Amino acid sequence: MTGAKPEFSGLKDALKRVWEVKGVYYRRMAEMGISPDDVNSMEDFQSLPLTTKEDIRDSYPTGMMACDQAKVVRFHASSGTTGKPTVVPYSAKDLDIWTQCMAQCLRTAGVTEKDVFQVILGYGLFTGALGFHYGAEAVGAAVVPTGGGFTDRQLTLMEDLGTTVFTSTPSYALHLCEEIEARGIRDRLKLRLAILGGEAWTEAMRDEIESRLGVVALNSYGLSEILGPGVAMECPDKVGMHFNDEHFFVEILDEAGRPLPVGEEGEIVITSFTKEAFPLIRYRTRDLGRLVEARCSCGRSGLMLDRVKGRNDDMLIIRGVNVFPSQIEAALGQVPGLTLNYIIEVEEKGHLKDMTVLCESRDFLDPGQGKELFNRSSSRLKEILGIRVNFRLLEPGTLDRSTGKAVRLRKVS
Repeated sequence: MTGAKPEFSGLKDALKRVWEVKGVYYRRMAEMGISPDDVNSMEDFQSLPLTTKEDIRDSYPTGMMACDQAKVVRFHASSGTTGKPTVVPYSAKDLDIWTQCMAQCLRTAGVTEKDVFQVILGYGLFTGALGFHYGAEAVGAAVVPTGGGFTDRQLTLMEDLGTTVFTSTPSYALHLCEEIEARGIRDRLKLRLAILGGEAWTEAMRDEIESRLGVVALNSYGLSEILGPGVAMECPDKVGMHFNDEHFFVEILDEAGRPLPVGEEGEIVITSFTKEAFPLIRYRTRDLGRLVEARCSCGRSGLMLDRVKGRNDDMLIIRGVNVFPSQIEAALGQVPGLTLNYIIEVEEKGHLKDMTVLCESRDFLDPGQGKELFNRSSSRLKEILGIRVNFRLLEPGTLDRSTGKAVRLRKVS
């Protein structure tokens, strides 16, 4: 059995509510000749069909809503490549659950009422900023709702208001490292904790952010379709992300959709069984990870979600070898003299893909130093990836800096 073990009655209740919508999931179950009455064990539940992001788009705007419109008090949405966003309704009960989950996550991370909490995420239709905002207020922290971007303002308020904790994407935290060093203000800041998420990142990036900012950097996990941030959070032990099995059932599946045992890596699939307006049954996140068991000094017990490796739809096949952006970042992080400001260019050559990794050096180099760093970088990439890829060494400051999620892949013609 993979996943935490919630009360089965909660899973079955959510299934009944989704069935009663008579939407896409009802039709899929009907095609299989099953109804909620046929689901009487966890094994039965784990044989149910999966829900996908395409199902939500096909049901635009509210075809999967499981409560009366009168109960909906808010809509959030994520962007879509088809031009239509995926719309997620929330009832008042859902918002209360979300706040509780976020507050629990932030307490797990070590946030208290003594903290000044700066939210460096975009406010609006996306869920990130408001989830952290209300969760931090529930803990009793003083919230600084700066939103995304506007780095000068971020740093001014960070210093003047005595920010102790901030949340952002890992790539923007790396940008803050550069700006704080350029201004020489690190000793004037009171930062102690960075809570980072929204994109895959590596231990090498964590080490760099922690050393340059003098903070503890922790992993946060969530997604708009399930709830928003608040699904899982690391504690300072950093042995995995604790998730709330009172609200989420987490499975890890192989490529054929079969449940994997604890410790094996596959796709993260989540059921949000307490949501009133928008419960989802066995939702395919496309994120890659694994469940782990480890003793944790924070006192929390049960299974934990390990660091998310990346997305299965981000995987590149280069000359027959599977390559993930997180592997490239891990390799670059092991080369002294490189930054983690990088981009991956992918070019179609006939029926094959070719790849070039572009990465900035930490310092301006003379030709001899540049050649030596280039050789070390190319060798390390080959060792980690198992194939030789093109590499270009860039001067510091060449690439654009991200104010939100970093764009790591770029197609070139």
